[in-house]
Order: sequence, then C-alpha cells, then structure tokens
Amino acid sequence: MSIFDTAKMIIHEGPICDNCMGRQFAKLSTGLTNAQRGDSLKMALVMEGHRLHKEGGDDTLLRELASSSSYARKVLCMDGEDERCWVCLGLFNDLEKWSDLAVTALEGLEYSSFLVGTKVSGLLNENEEILWGECGIIHAEQLKTEMNREVGKLIASKTGKVVDFERPEIVVMLDIAAETLSLQIRSLYIEGRYKKLIRGIPQTRWPCRNCKGRGCERCNFTGKQYPESVDELIKKDVVDITSAADTAFHGAGREDIDALMLGNGRPFVVEAISPRVRTIDLKHLQEAINSHASGKVEVHGLRIVSKDKVEKLKAAHADKVYNLKVTFTDPVSKEELISALESLSGAEIQQRTPQRVSHRRADLVRKRYVHSTELLGWEADHAMVRVSCEGGLYVKELVSGDEGRTVPSLTGILGKQATVAELDVVNVHI
Repeated sequence: MSIFDTAKMIIHEGPICDNCMGRQFAKLSTGLTNAQRGDSLKMALVMEGHRLHKEGGDDTLLRELASSSSYARKVLCMDGEDERCWVCLGLFNDLEKWSDLAVTALEGLEYSSFLVGTKVSGLLNENEEILWGECGIIHAEQLKTEMNREVGKLIASKTGKVVDFERPEIVVMLDIAAETLSLQIRSLYIEGRYKKLIRGIPQTRWPCRNCKGRGCERCNFTGKQYPESVDELIKKDVVDITSAADTAFHGAGREDIDALMLGNGRPFVVEAISPRVRTIDLKHLQEAINSHASGKVEVHGLRIVSKDKVEKLKAAHADKVYNLKVTFTDPVSKEELISALESLSGAEIQQRTPQRVSHRRADLVRKRYVHSTELLGWEADHAMVRVSCEGGLYVKELVSGDEGRTVPSLTGILGKQATVAELDVVNVHI
C-alpha cells in the first residue's frame, strides 16, 4: 500500500491534526517535524481531492479533509475551523502550556540538563492503537515520543538548558490524564571517608525496635533506637548546602555501635536526594560537618562521584585492621597469648553467623581469613591486640569463639575464655 493510500485511510477515520498525521510516517524521512509531514500530506491529499472533484465531480476526499484542513475548506468554499483531533484529543495544541508548567516548576533549581517523559492516558493509547490497526500503519512513532521531544524543545529554548538522553539531572514527567507535572531530580553523590570518634552511635539511622519508627514513649517519640548516627551527623550539612529533600548513606561495610573508626577512616558515599543545588564548595561542606559533629565524627577527602560509585563501594571486599582490648576470665601468660596469636595468623576461619546478628542474617558458615596478628601491649588485666583480616570476618567472635560457632578462635586455642572489651577499626583497605 502506498503512503498516499494510507494517508487517505487515516483521513477517512476522522479529523486529525498535522502532528498526528505526520507521526504515522515518522520513520520514513528525516529533517522534518511531524507537523510538517502532516501538513505536507494533507496538502497533497487536497490536491488529489481537487483533481477528482474537477475531473469527475467526486468531492468525497475533499469533504473528509475539510474537518482538519483549511486548504480543503477553501477549495469547497466552506467556513469554519479544524475540528479537534480524535487521536490526541487536541493535546498538541497545548505544547506551550505544558512547557510553561515545566519552566515554572524548574525555577530555583540548579541543573544543566533535563529530559521529558510523558505518561499518556489509556484513551490516548487506545486511539493510537485503533488507528494503527485500522490503517495498517507500520512506520509510526508513539505519541508520547513526539510529546517528549516537542515539549523538550520548547523547554530548552525557554531555559537555555540541554536535553540529555543518558544522564539527565532532572526528568520532567508529564501526566496527561491527571493534567499534572512532576520532577524527578537526580541525586548528587558525595564520596569521602569518615572517622567515628566516640562509641555508642551506629553508622546509619535505626528505627525504634518497639514502635518500628512510628514514635513511642520508649524512644521519646523520636522513632529512633539511638538519638544520633554517623549518617545523621553528616546529613544536616549536606541537606543545608544542597537544599536536598533528604540523604541516603552508603558505607563500605560498618563498624559495631560500640567500636571506634580511626586511622584513615571508612569510605562512604552520601546521596543527596532531590538536591536543588548541585554546585557546592566541598571544602566548606567538610569544615561544616567537622565543626557541627566535633568530637563525634570527622570526614575528609570529599568529592563528587557518579551513582556507579555506590555499587562499587557495596561490592568491594574491604580488608580491615582492628585494635582490640582483650580480657580473660582466667590468667593467661604473655607467652601463651603470643603463641595463640601466631596460630591464628594466616589461618582460615570457619565462622557460623554469630548469635548477636542471627536475627538479621542468614544462618550460614562462612570462610574468612586472618592475614596477621600482633600483640601491641600487655597489662595485668588485659592485652591490646591488632588483627588484620579479610572483610566480613566477625572479629569479636574470632576472640570469643561464640560458643564454638567460630573455629579456630583465640578462646578455643587458649582453652580460656577471651572477650573483646573494646574494639577500634584502624584501617579499611579498598
């Protein structure tokens, strides 16, 4: 079937705007808008209709065109205007309205690139599918594709920003049925390292165990198990500087609540969610965080990264170095301890999920390795021990044995119960 025949069938279905007419042939030419394609096709059809009218008095095609072509009405000496397109229901007459809504919504946001997305109504989808089925159309593009492009062009011309199909900083979503517009603002990702200088605070926010975050007397109606966290101590200044709606914290593993994080710090990425500001002074941000979290948390090495960094951080198998204060229930000589530590150095550890975390982790036996051990100090009532090990090893249980769930262990080798009284993470290797 020729393009001309298909176009005649389309006109036969009812009044159609230039955009919807041209869109049915969008994949057959370049350098034209769909409106230009549609206008050209209608003009050619009017000429054909005029020929049929002059040569045989048949004005059927001209009358079908009259509802959506001023050319046809002029030939027939008819008054009136184009009727509403039955395919898009006049949507393409409202492109300026949608672009103006978008420009207003984007005011006050810092961004350099955007993309438009459209959620069309069920009726518009159905109209388009009916047309394709009735007329055998195989070279069309979707209505929402044209809508995205045409509104995007208008927004770009009004704001001076560019359309980015790969990594737009903002996606403008048009909901045609609801006649509303929303913005999806790409998160800003800030990488760094943090030190935790006090014990008793978790890495991330913990909802209250009693009320599950709703707020109750036990948590003083805060909804939190702990008053503050590393996450929250960093969050406040990130939100203030980026005007973000919230943050999400992504750490390279985590230390226990009662552990310090020292040395060069633990790698992390803080995600600023829906930031209104994207260009920030990282030195100022670092100083603000360290000032407000003084004595509790310290950050350094802040830099802007892509979202991919979060996945790499989570997937990284980070080796750790710990300093442990170890106590014993029975007397242990320095020589005994040195010998036991030498036995652990380089050992493969069979470690069943510790009892203290079994409520939130699968009960499995995992293999982990101790790289090295070192006795740092010896006192009458405790010893200071350094352990370098593979990431994922529960070092408290390496010492205590966890009632035989970790083998070998310091307790098992000594034959005397050993316990970690204090734990400091002094290095995280990534």
